[in-house]
Amino acid sequence: MLPRKSIVNVKSYKPGKPIEEVKRELGLKDVIKMASNENPLGPSPRALSAIRKMLPEINRYPEGGCFYLRKAVAKRLNVKPEQLIFGNGSDELIILALRAFVGEGDEVIVADPTFLIYEIASKVQGAKIKKVPTRYFKYDLKAMKQSVTRYTKMIFIANPDNPNGTYVTKYELEAFLKGLPESVVVFIDEAYSDFVSEKDYPDGLDYISRNNVIVARTFSKSYGLAGLRVGYGISKPEIIKYMDSVREPFNVSSVAQAAAVAALKDKKFLARTKRITQEGRKYFYSEFKKIGLRYIPSVTNFVLFEVGKTASEACKALLKKGIIVRDMKAWGMDTFIRVTVGREKENKRFIRELKKIII
Repeated sequence: MLPRKSIVNVKSYKPGKPIEEVKRELGLKDVIKMASNENPLGPSPRALSAIRKMLPEINRYPEGGCFYLRKAVAKRLNVKPEQLIFGNGSDELIILALRAFVGEGDEVIVADPTFLIYEIASKVQGAKIKKVPTRYFKYDLKAMKQSVTRYTKMIFIANPDNPNGTYVTKYELEAFLKGLPESVVVFIDEAYSDFVSEKDYPDGLDYISRNNVIVARTFSKSYGLAGLRVGYGISKPEIIKYMDSVREPFNVSSVAQAAAVAALKDKKFLARTKRITQEGRKYFYSEFKKIGLRYIPSVTNFVLFEVGKTASEACKALLKKGIIVRDMKAWGMDTFIRVTVGREKENKRFIRELKKIII
């Protein structure tokens, strides 16, 4: 039996190692994970309470349309319920958009580097990938727009970007969208938008009525629900309708729906998450400067920094000390490491061990 040609050369996404796996492999008892941009505070207490209440009902299939979550998100964002679609994390929304709008041989434009799933999922769909290099670790929207042809069907924009931690400004995005062919769908991934405080950061929702724009957000990062996998997309009702037509039934669990509704109400938890993230970033910047390491200023909950040719070895050495960080080889950034902001104690432990390795 032969697979489809489009998947023969696809390299699967390799996530950061889980804590339990590192404990088993290395025989360690105390391991911290600072590799996958998760919330170190855990989930919201309100979300945990909602999860406990839902557990006796898990013998039933979930509500397929995410009724209560749809109602809560629509109210929070001031959009119509029919403008929303929910997925098994925002990753599934990427797949649903590609299923709905991209066919074999169509072109998809992505930045290089950026979130790897855009390219992987597009290749699986049979699309041709156009990679546009970033400039100074930022999206080059002018070059991406110049790359558009009559075969282009979708453009992915991570705002803020992963792994660079940078963002596209309101002016840059508006200039990019102006005059873009109506046949092109622009997928704006705002997974890290909750961490951004810059005044010139654009809200993707401002453009969904004027352009063929899909905005994706998630409960995995700032809300601390990565293990439950729940994300949502916002767009025109007709675009959402097409995406929904290729969605698997019951794709968001009842537990995930209940937790997300509760998490959305916990403003104190979100504020605390933002505060420790800002403090952690500043601490990293200060320490990297002392060590003499180049870093990329970030608006997210992670920081990309350059170690040099020994980056992979540094990641392995940190792993042996029970600290999981992200080796950037998969992105073609062999000299860089990405570290997630943790709790104060975790941040200090990481810096302490890093100094021992590279100084």
